[in-house]
Amino acid sequence: MSDRPGEANVRMSAFSAEAMKRAAARAALESVTHGMRLGLGSGSTAAHFVDLLGARVREGLEVICVPTSERTRAQAESLGISLSTLDETPQLDLTVDGADEFDAALRLIKGGGGALLREKIVAAASTRMFVIADATKEVRTLGAFPLPVEIDRFGARSTMLHIERVARGLGLIGPLTMRDAEPGERFITDGGHYIVDCAFGAIDDADALAARLSAIPGVVDHGLFIGLATAIFIAGAEGVRILGNISGDPL
Repeated sequence: MSDRPGEANVRMSAFSAEAMKRAAARAALESVTHGMRLGLGSGSTAAHFVDLLGARVREGLEVICVPTSERTRAQAESLGISLSTLDETPQLDLTVDGADEFDAALRLIKGGGGALLREKIVAAASTRMFVIADATKEVRTLGAFPLPVEIDRFGARSTMLHIERVARGLGLIGPLTMRDAEPGERFITDGGHYIVDCAFGAIDDADALAARLSAIPGVVDHGLFIGLATAIFIAGAEGVRILGNISGDPL
């Protein structure tokens, strides 16, 4: 377990890291059955799951899927996966997605790819959420990965100042950076919003921070996913282990 992304398994090659992501995706795919309604996550690890799911679909598996980003939609369409929307399919059986960090309580930081709002909406519409990750994403305390916060473009600077005040009230002090797509060009989410990356460091009370950020009018949503993940598939050098409960029933 690491307090910094990449601290564990520092000798892991780029190839083996991708192999571990794929191993976690393959393990999660074992729970997918005929007729399921699935949420498809975004990011490099989720892309492995979508790729493997596409192979199963070509073999005859029938599922209906809701993507969490336009990039995931394009990948799934290219693989012949049947797609829907949450308006057409408002309740899902399972969402499979990656994470930028997770802790032992199944709390997550997500949003490194900028799709946190749709990822959270889709996860909340699902009976279960499986997170797939390599072992470097496991931390004792969330916060080494800067926390993404999605904000409305109107009054963005004012909203950033409000975020700073809220964080300071919880003893969290660190730079807030407006995310750029490239130098001089703001990153815009699929929903048309900005992303602020908050380098607070260790977040000792993630639940309190989540609640206070959600109360800020200019905040659309934040990358703290609390109470959504039911199981995390963690791929390491010794194989895949599962944190949580794949059935979704109370332990």
